Amino acid sequence: MSTFPIASASFSSSLLPSVVDDNGGMKHDVKRHTMKFSASIWGDQFLTPEPDHEVLATEKQVVEELKEVIRKELMMKASSNESMQQIKLMELIDAVQRLGVAYHFEEEIEKALQHIYVTYGEKWVDSNNLQNVSLWFRLLRQQGFNVSSGIFKNHMDEKQNFKKSLCDDAQGMLALYEASYMRVEGEKILDDALEFTKTHLAILAKDPSCDVILRSQIQQALKQPLRKRLPRLEAVRYIPIYQQEPSHNEVLLKLAKFDFNVLQSMHKKELSQICKWWKDLDMQNKLPFVRDRLIEGYFWILGAYFEPQHSRTRMFLMKTSMWLIVLDDVFDNYGTYEELKIFTEAVERWSMSCLDTLPEYMKLIYQELLNHHQEMEESIEKEGKAYQIQYVKEMAKEVIRNNLVEARWLKEGYMPTLEEYMSVSVKTCTYGLMIARSYVGRTDHMVTEDTFKWVATYPPIVRAACLILRLMDDITTHKEEQERGHVASSIECYQKETGASEEEACKFISEKVEDAWKVINRDSLRPTEIPFPLLLSTINFARACDVIYKVNDGYTHAKEEMINHIKSILVHPAAI
Repeated sequence: MSTFPIASASFSSSLLPSVVDDNGGMKHDVKRHTMKFSASIWGDQFLTPEPDHEVLATEKQVVEELKEVIRKELMMKASSNESMQQIKLMELIDAVQRLGVAYHFEEEIEKALQHIYVTYGEKWVDSNNLQNVSLWFRLLRQQGFNVSSGIFKNHMDEKQNFKKSLCDDAQGMLALYEASYMRVEGEKILDDALEFTKTHLAILAKDPSCDVILRSQIQQALKQPLRKRLPRLEAVRYIPIYQQEPSHNEVLLKLAKFDFNVLQSMHKKELSQICKWWKDLDMQNKLPFVRDRLIEGYFWILGAYFEPQHSRTRMFLMKTSMWLIVLDDVFDNYGTYEELKIFTEAVERWSMSCLDTLPEYMKLIYQELLNHHQEMEESIEKEGKAYQIQYVKEMAKEVIRNNLVEARWLKEGYMPTLEEYMSVSVKTCTYGLMIARSYVGRTDHMVTEDTFKWVATYPPIVRAACLILRLMDDITTHKEEQERGHVASSIECYQKETGASEEEACKFISEKVEDAWKVINRDSLRPTEIPFPLLLSTINFARACDVIYKVNDGYTHAKEEMINHIKSILVHPAAI
């Protein structure tokens, strides 16, 4: 089952030599049914960056100076107990986060929200103002503080319905809509709030008498709420909106623009290095059945980690993700079951001595697996972190074992139950492995061996992120996959079990995606099993799915929206 699923592509059948038979011998001229993927639409565009070192040094200096101004403003507002200053503090924190510069002020934001949480608890000073109380609720929940949704009862009538008069407060409705996406299982108030605001915001979104800027914000929110937006894309989107706000902070706006450009230069340099690595591997000639989606892959990784301190981890994740794409295309699109079985056995043994047992085309794939892990290990062993590699190795083996289960299902024509399907695909979607890899090589001290023990058990928040990827992928790709002959997706499994139509099955699976988001929200609330900041990569991996698989498989076939997303963060600088 696909890690980053295969969308529509043309079919071709080719004759290839040296195929393993059931007895371990070699067969020749075995017919394979493969798919021919289009070449990368990006060519060598990112192979050689064009850095302007003098300009970059100036921009970095400007960022450092502006940071201090904003830091002092945050601290000043946080030290005041006046309710108006607390509201202004929350508005500043919200802007800082949406503009993509919150990573500079993690300590200040944590202290400020901790102060608000301790001081006001469940009795926010301005609970009758829907916009302010919704912002208070969302910011605290986002930071892991478990404030009660009962605060919204002030805005409900005696029948426990939201008051009709709220429809006259468009900004308040929008704020409540965003807050409702922080809901957890069984939180009826927020379920009702979401339905209520969705219905009335949809009307406002089409109302020509509504303010143009507000109407645009409502339309964007209905398409994708803040909770599901990738931080880097939100920064691109929000900078021009914030600039139009009469009360915007000019220093903060300038910081956001300069910081965006500094990071973009860094990201382009990293991408250039990755492009050279990929080009040297020459996968397109050696393994022509593999998708060349390096740029889309880097966009995906940036979704999880864009901050400068995570550069080494990004490089690890990129090489991991490209290896997983190669593996995915081998299992889904090329290898025979007998070959896949031998490959799985070689991965279990994890030794270069296994190379001679593999079909020729698999040797490069296997060698890269071992080389990549050795590179990671050498990079971190001087820091006393070599133990991390053993955990990710075992999780990689688990992914391969479960891929072989799916290959056997396909070979035998077996239709799994939805429960069987979920238990296997939660591993084969590879998000568990990617989340574990996202902790390898981090420069902070929050990651410990307990972090890896935790993620290896697929705790609820990790499992939820895995399900979001698997199920959103299934909804957008299952038709093409079934046409070419592929193990059943969650859609087919549900239809077979219940007799549901395709439309009913997609609706059911979509509801499961929303349920998974509730699990993510619940398991982000303190106290958490691992430090709260470490959960952010899991949340961002889930968010990436809502960008890449919202409408189609944007990874395999990047269409206009995905192309624009990539250009906005990797090509076009912010206008200063």
